[in-house]
Amino acid sequence: MISKHDIQAFGEKHRILLQGDEFIYILPHHALRTHIADYTITFPTKDFMSDRTTILSYGSATLVIESTAKKLSIKLFGPSVKPCLIGNTPSEMIVTIDFRPAGLYALTGISQSELTDKAFPFEEINFSLSKLLSEAIEKATSVSRLVTNLDILLLESMSTIYPPQLNLVFQNVFNSAGNIAVKKLSDDIHYSERHLNRMFKQYVGTGVKTFTRLIRMNVACHLLQNCKNSVEIVSELTGFQDPSHFVRDFELICGITPKTYRDNMSDFHNEIAMSLMYIEDILKYTQQRRAKK
Repeated sequence: MISKHDIQAFGEKHRILLQGDEFIYILPHHALRTHIADYTITFPTKDFMSDRTTILSYGSATLVIESTAKKLSIKLFGPSVKPCLIGNTPSEMIVTIDFRPAGLYALTGISQSELTDKAFPFEEINFSLSKLLSEAIEKATSVSRLVTNLDILLLESMSTIYPPQLNLVFQNVFNSAGNIAVKKLSDDIHYSERHLNRMFKQYVGTGVKTFTRLIRMNVACHLLQNCKNSVEIVSELTGFQDPSHFVRDFELICGITPKTYRDNMSDFHNEIAMSLMYIEDILKYTQQRRAKK
């Protein structure tokens, strides 16, 4: 079993998204990046994870592998449309696989509406892959070896195809930082809004409008991390007509006000901020909106 001292020894620097003493975010194999955002390896401490640690999702699923001295457990968190409190954990090591929208469908072939905001032991979904993942964790002697094993297992397991038009929809949503109408998205792929919503329910687990709002609020979280951006500025940059509407929507999606988020940022992990691809789209979009002012 690897230890936190192995984090610094990971040699593929071009794959590292973020790194610290207790954690590392790593890009998956390039052939998996349509379906998986990153792997995270964490050695949690009380200082690093508080009892209030909460994940702010963007409609994606997460596979969480927790290891202690006595056992290893794997839990699947289906596509989430609301904040998920994970708190502190007694685990010695946590490995997470963060899926992109529709990425879990590609792995399981299960309609995502059946999994939304639910959690399952992963062995109930895919017993053989759950066993192989457990073995990969237990036998890994380095972070590099573990990541290679994850790449191989997931490349062999991603077999279900979803409509390629969805990738264009996802890209348009991220390019606009979630500030785009459902009609525009459906027109771009020549589908009716009803059919597009039906596809989203099956492959993503939520409706299109809910998905765009999740992205919009995650973008707001990222902008709020810059102390120079007031709530009014963030409201403007995310396309709201007035700050009160923004605050209401933020609280509806995130469960807290923008001010509370800013005052307690260390208690929150917003997944979209971990993806370089999405960050580039966010910055490009906000720069364009600033230029128009």
